[in-house]
Amino acid sequence: NVWTDTDADRTGMLGFVYEDGFGFERYADYALDTPMYFAKRGGKYVDASGQSFRDFQAGKLPALPGEYPTLKDWNDHLTTLFPEVRLKSYLEMRGADGGPWSRICALPALWAGVLYDAPSLAAAWDLVKDWDIADHERLRRDVTRLGLKAEVAGRSVRDIAVDLVAIAKQGLKNRAKFSGGMVDERGYLSELEDIADSGITPAERLLDLYHGAWQGDVKRIYADFAY
Repeated sequence: NVWTDTDADRTGMLGFVYEDGFGFERYADYALDTPMYFAKRGGKYVDASGQSFRDFQAGKLPALPGEYPTLKDWNDHLTTLFPEVRLKSYLEMRGADGGPWSRICALPALWAGVLYDAPSLAAAWDLVKDWDIADHERLRRDVTRLGLKAEVAGRSVRDIAVDLVAIAKQGLKNRAKFSGGMVDERGYLSELEDIADSGITPAERLLDLYHGAWQGDVKRIYADFAY
């Protein structure tokens, strides 16, 4: 939720990604139009706050007059963008951050099941294709307070989560990538499946501990959940 109050120029939902014809060029334009933070020269940061990377390309950056950007400058600039999904040489899903090892393993399994299997990708798109950008914005706001009880387009997030985990599970089955024990990747989704089926988020479980066994001592989280 902190991101909803952090530099609107470089955070939030990117409505243009849902538009017909969206591609790499459109994302590059978005990055070029996002004000700079810095450039690095000789291992030191040069303050370029609010300046234009387009001016940098033209050799007209006030912070470095007459200099032109390198590919590293461009890559550095891309790291200062913080949308909900950030495009690099991969898609960085920024909505999930941290958690125990089981959920760290579950996150790439979820997206691999959805994105790396064409029928699963089509099924996932069917879940959300009728949402407009206002639905996305409202959902992003509501889930920070309501978790799986939030609703979008007449459905609860819990129902959508149940469907999405099932879609990812089928996608992983279709991928048929086996470990040495001839077990496929579906097992990584078990914790997400439990969360969706129960309707209880990890945040709610932590709050129950905080108000119960921990007796309001938030430091207990370090003893009970460190790994």
